Amino acid sequence: MKLRIARLGLVAAALLFASDFSRAEPSETVIVALGDSLTAGYGLPQDQSFPAQLEAALKARGHNVRVVNAGVSGDTATAGLQRLDWAIPDDADAVIVELGANDALQGLPPERTKATLAKIIEALQAKNMPVLLAGMEAPRNLGKDYVESFGAMYPDLAARYDVILYPFFLEGAALNDNLMLKDGIHPNGEGVAVIVKSMLPKVEMLLAQTRAKGEG
Repeated sequence: MKLRIARLGLVAAALLFASDFSRAEPSETVIVALGDSLTAGYGLPQDQSFPAQLEAALKARGHNVRVVNAGVSGDTATAGLQRLDWAIPDDADAVIVELGANDALQGLPPERTKATLAKIIEALQAKNMPVLLAGMEAPRNLGKDYVESFGAMYPDLAARYDVILYPFFLEGAALNDNLMLKDGIHPNGEGVAVIVKSMLPKVEMLLAQTRAKGEG
């Protein structure tokens, strides 16, 4: 009888421990990186792409996270909006929006790109998804007025919709030949690592917003 009671006590203790452990283990947070070739990882092995390196960096900092690569090379903001419904999986918790570079390369009107990015943010916020908006800079050869108008749209949108802003996606890598592919447009694997390291604090802010949403 005593042996049976002892065994029941051990089982109860094990179940209690398992319950405590399951409560302590945070559920996986799914971040979608919605973008163009800069997100997709143009010219790179998939494990060197921005989403893959960001996921690895976040996991190294103790976050239980999965970063989904929803980058499509050549996408403009309009193309990103058109595929928004199917590009964001049902289990997504938050989104990083990196779009606009191809709009600038094509010389599209900044006001049109801004309006499209606004629609993307509105659609995501309607689903209660925190957003990190990654900005871009227009080529200088498009002229001062274009460059200034294009550059201003990202902080304007971030302020209007109260989303996290990372001002320039290629910060730390652009114009550094050692960190860019030969085309001078896309980062190499080392360049992506620099971008991830620089953006990490903003992404952790995004994770904090996501956790707060879940607790609300």
